[in-house]
Amino acid sequence: MTSLSVVIPAYNEERGIAAIMQRVLAIREDLTQVGIEELELLVVDDGSRDQTVQVAADLAHNEQGVRLIQHQHNRGYGAALKTGFSNAKGDLIGFLDADGTYPPEFFPQLCNAAINGSDLVIGSRMSGTESKMPLTRKVGNLFFASLLTLIGRQHVSDSASGMRVFKRQVLERIYPLPDGLNLTPVMSTRAIHEGIRMTEVPIPYEERMGNSKLSVVRDGSIFLQSIIWTVLMYNPVRILGMVGLGGVVVAMLVGLGLVIARLSGITELGPWGVAALFAALVSGVTGISIFALGSTFNYLVSLFYKIPIKQGLFNQPLSKHLDRNFGWLGIFGLLVGLALGLVSVVLGVNGWEIARLWLYLLGSALFILVGVQLIIYWVLTSILGELSRREELTKRDLSVITEVVL
Repeated sequence: MTSLSVVIPAYNEERGIAAIMQRVLAIREDLTQVGIEELELLVVDDGSRDQTVQVAADLAHNEQGVRLIQHQHNRGYGAALKTGFSNAKGDLIGFLDADGTYPPEFFPQLCNAAINGSDLVIGSRMSGTESKMPLTRKVGNLFFASLLTLIGRQHVSDSASGMRVFKRQVLERIYPLPDGLNLTPVMSTRAIHEGIRMTEVPIPYEERMGNSKLSVVRDGSIFLQSIIWTVLMYNPVRILGMVGLGGVVVAMLVGLGLVIARLSGITELGPWGVAALFAALVSGVTGISIFALGSTFNYLVSLFYKIPIKQGLFNQPLSKHLDRNFGWLGIFGLLVGLALGLVSVVLGVNGWEIARLWLYLLGSALFILVGVQLIIYWVLTSILGELSRREELTKRDLSVITEVVL
């Protein structure tokens, strides 16, 4: 027998809580048609200061399978949901807001997807179904969904939907979750990186009853920070690598421009040329540092979670790229830098003016710095790679010894 627990977090929702509770209870018959034989409704009051508790309590006393849980003070949207999750008894757990924006009539469709193989089913407000979402929030949701699609390498149309159904055992893999409104984007981000089977079901979206508690600027910045921070805990090189490569590309473009200018007979730089050269030096060295830092963090994540090293920026094993390429690239850069420096010294001794040599000396310094950085990170990632494979190699060696004894 499959059961569903629906959690409704509520904070000062006296105008809409009764209506949404009744709508949830009204779907019992539709749930049975998809294999859900038991429905539990949990309302978690998050320290409301209006009549939300009284309204919800009256309905809970008159309806079977309805429970009211209270927080003594306001702890946040995510905290209320997690209280509901910990008290839920169903095989499947669903949740939606108390303001009437999400349609509980679509829970049967979400449950059907969960029963047929999905571990987490999200009601998507951005999949073409009628939506009355304000334009600013629609643009924000589109941005966050696109960002998560890019860095998670899995299509997501609604990363922050507040209507979902998931299997109980999923909680162990997606916890910990925050106490605020950013619980939903963090849940989506963790689910992708944990390899949880996730499905989106299009749902309509209505205007809320009462004033919205969401601040577009404040909560939007929290959402962005939460998504990036969560990704950094799973696959740091995916974000830091993109930032680092961006810096390297800027440096290469400026360097190419300088070479073209020199070949065209231009030997002096104006104010913009000097500014571009400064930006290239800073972005180049910084980009290499950030990229290598992200790669190193991936090894640390592997050691901490005792899992295989996450794949790199281009979905190739990090060990294949870093252990082999960082070393020779660093040595190559160091040798090129030393060669440029030596040539510059020889030319200076033979009478070349500093006005003709400064670019070569600058290039020499850049190649030497980058080369040394790459060699350092190559040594570091090689050691971390060996540490991350130590348990595997130990088991392999022990198995060989066992075969010899037998």
